[in-house]
Amino acid sequence: MTDNEENNPSYTAEAPETAAPAPEARLTSEEAACEEAIEQLAETSVEIERLEAEKANLTDRLLRVAADMDNLRRRTERDITDARKYAVSRFAADMLVVGDNLKRALDAVPADHRGDDFVKALVEGVEVTQREMERLLEKNGITRIAALGERFDPNRHQAIFEMPAADQPAGTVVEVVQDGYQIGDRVLRAAMVGVTKGA
Repeated sequence: MTDNEENNPSYTAEAPETAAPAPEARLTSEEAACEEAIEQLAETSVEIERLEAEKANLTDRLLRVAADMDNLRRRTERDITDARKYAVSRFAADMLVVGDNLKRALDAVPADHRGDDFVKALVEGVEVTQREMERLLEKNGITRIAALGERFDPNRHQAIFEMPAADQPAGTVVEVVQDGYQIGDRVLRAAMVGVTKGA
């Protein structure tokens, strides 16, 4: 202690001054913190944009996959329905040949022999068989195509000859040589027909 300190009781020792930051230095550190926050915000904004673009891309892909799956499901259901509906097509086409032969057998019996008991029983048996076959075909969705008197339809009829007919308009079916059949809305066999020709 110095003499001055001992003689003056009100004298207090001053603590050494610590350097207070200058106002300019304080502003500079706040600016730096602000710039750093702005940079982080810019980086975060860029990251948000990237994530939103990735989300949009994934959402678009998800919607496309969902649409593809929906289309595949519908196509599969349609294929299954068609397979069930048209499964008998080949068999039915073969059976139509049998029906044609039954008709030919009936047409081959001369009218003057139909009175004979044996022939009469045979004809009746063939007719019953033919009717039963038609019934079973219809039961399975196979129907005869209307042709006689109809307007010629190239999707359902096959013209094998033309003939003049003054009382019918051109393109009218006037004779059916062989019956046509369809299964559902598909033609199994076109009807072979004769049509009227134009003047």
